[in-house]
Amino acid sequence: MLRSLRRRRPAGEDPDDQPPFLDSASYWERRYATGGDSGVGSYDQLAQFKATTLNRFVADHGVASVVELGCGDGNQLALAEYPSYIGLDVAPSAVDRCIAAFRDDPSKSFFRYDPDRFVDRQGTFRCDLALSLDVVFHLVEDAVFERYMHTLFDCGGRFVCIYSSNDEVPDIGHHVRHRHFTPWVEQHRPDWVLVERVPNPHRGRLEGAVSDFWFYAAVR
Repeated sequence: MLRSLRRRRPAGEDPDDQPPFLDSASYWERRYATGGDSGVGSYDQLAQFKATTLNRFVADHGVASVVELGCGDGNQLALAEYPSYIGLDVAPSAVDRCIAAFRDDPSKSFFRYDPDRFVDRQGTFRCDLALSLDVVFHLVEDAVFERYMHTLFDCGGRFVCIYSSNDEVPDIGHHVRHRHFTPWVEQHRPDWVLVERVPNPHRGRLEGAVSDFWFYAAVR
């Protein structure tokens, strides 16, 4: 049975407390370094919905290995049932938290992700399933979004899962930019096909319930 999680309020979450926004990577490092967390989507009912959906998918498709681009503070991962897991994040403080939280779990590894210094031609980080959970709408820079999306699909051996909004919504906030990402996948990664969509049952009822699941499979 999934255990209930409670989210603590991130330090400095009040916009009036925030220093000027520089870029998405530095925003998240500052947030985690000052005691903040991954946000409402990784706690409580939304975390349990995500875990139930992902654990079911992993079991149904015999997924042996998972890589996540944007592992965050590890709270969502605490509910996961993955045989083998690699977590990547742009924020060193988030990676440090995950290393500490799962220090006794030999099935999990963590690395800092630097998009400008990440070339994996040998598929070192390629796993059966590549995950992106509540990340796409935080990639406010176009170049960062493009690089991230290609890396995500390159890391997927059999499947890619994106949990995100899928609409263009302007002027949300300095660290949020909702994107209509599915046309990008169709245009730039035709080697992948959408095989399942799972709507969010909490949409319109819970804060942060803006994302659905989109599962893609590699075209053989």
